[in-house]
Amino acid sequence: MSKALLSVADALARVLDGAQPLPCEAVPLTEAAGRVLCQDLAALRTQPPADMSAMDGYAVRAADVAQVPATLNVAGEVAAGRPFEGTVGPGQAARIFTGGVVPPGADTIVIQENTEKDGERVLVKQPEKPGRHIRRAGLDFKAGQVLLPKGRHLTDRDVMLTAAMNHPSVPVHRRPKIAVLATGDELRAPGSALGPGEIVYSNGFALLALARAEGADVIDLGIVPDRVEATVEAIRRARATGADILVTTGGASVGDYDLVQRGLSAEGLALSFWRVALRPGRPMMNGRLGEMHVLGLPGNPVSAYVCALLFLVPLIRRLCGRADEAPAPESAVLGCDLPKNDERADYMRATLTPGPDGIPVAVPVKIQDSSMMAALAKADCLVVREPFAPAAKAGGRCSILRLTRPF
Repeated sequence: MSKALLSVADALARVLDGAQPLPCEAVPLTEAAGRVLCQDLAALRTQPPADMSAMDGYAVRAADVAQVPATLNVAGEVAAGRPFEGTVGPGQAARIFTGGVVPPGADTIVIQENTEKDGERVLVKQPEKPGRHIRRAGLDFKAGQVLLPKGRHLTDRDVMLTAAMNHPSVPVHRRPKIAVLATGDELRAPGSALGPGEIVYSNGFALLALARAEGADVIDLGIVPDRVEATVEAIRRARATGADILVTTGGASVGDYDLVQRGLSAEGLALSFWRVALRPGRPMMNGRLGEMHVLGLPGNPVSAYVCALLFLVPLIRRLCGRADEAPAPESAVLGCDLPKNDERADYMRATLTPGPDGIPVAVPVKIQDSSMMAALAKADCLVVREPFAPAAKAGGRCSILRLTRPF
């Protein structure tokens, strides 16, 4: 392998080097899902706060219904939010509904299906043991108990719990700001009338969507022509917005019109690397402009997307404070023979079908050209082949990265 080419693992280590979770901010619960806690979150209350009925029925003394049938006087009623002010004495019962506070004196609940009401009296037809159908105070959690630890990637269920803990807002890491910039005289916006040699710009739309799905705020800097001055002006706009990451597409290699490196260098880029032992995506660049991380992705759409999945996603997750930074590989069964690999790690677009033993079968698409977006959209995963991997036979195990992700 050429010394100028970094392995994917070494490149990722450099991308993440020095990256730290962004500062804390408080956000309301309506905006908390998908965010990452920057502090432990303890309950501000006990749940339930008192012994409560789990069923509709009657709060009674277990001793009074040990022998049935038993007739009791109904002394009052308990509903959720309306506790019984008295005490249930011997020979008495209190009508109670689910969520009602168990009144003093009562130690069990007889469900209404096992009773018959007769005016101010109730006939109990089934005995109950003490504690039956009662949710004890603190059954769920107690005040002061840490239920959601620092670093938790909050789910919808976590938000529900946070509300029950009596927190109106949560302390989370700030969302990273991602600015996306495309370069190329040949690029035109979707819907444009195309002239000779012109192509529709597509990369940025995938990158913006991917960054949003990972919890980032996005800034679309649009397309700039192949001029150093225009590139520098766009880079300055990214810095002015306070972007944490600048993502460029195209112009990262050494062609006569690849001006991104020149523009970034003019602004003081501290270059980390610009080539990776990766297919697709070898001409990828990484560096820093002050506090702003810079990822220069290739212009080919598949290359740009694969590099974003491998490097941009972990960087976003690091800045968000997530523990699961790199997308996790899974095991699959190879659906066709593959030749031996060369010096670059290969990430092959593939479809998945269910296997007979529950392990998915991955079938790489026939043509792996890095310009083919229809094949990328069709793909469910990337089959990962290490550098110099030997030829592989159908039916053998392989490693995959899933592409499908919920929105």
